[in-house]
Amino acid sequence: MIKKNAKIWIWVQNNKILKAISNQETGTLTIYDEDDNILLRRTGLTKQQVKKIEIYLSNYRIKRIDENSEPFTYL
Repeated sequence: MIKKNAKIWIWVQNNKILKAISNQETGTLTIYDEDDNILLRRTGLTKQQVKKIEIYLSNYRIKRIDENSEPFTYL
């Protein structure tokens, strides 16, 4: 289950769908592959570090999924 204040990011890289979940409150960033295997998990990040990562993700045109939208509209 996704916690409150979590942001979901989704993109395609090397013909694979990747997903990232960032949370400023808990200071975590987790990146998953298309089979929901964890590729990278960072914990203990400050709010500023998570915000900076989110800015990098948006600069690379990675789509952010809103809480009320269907994920298939972005694929």
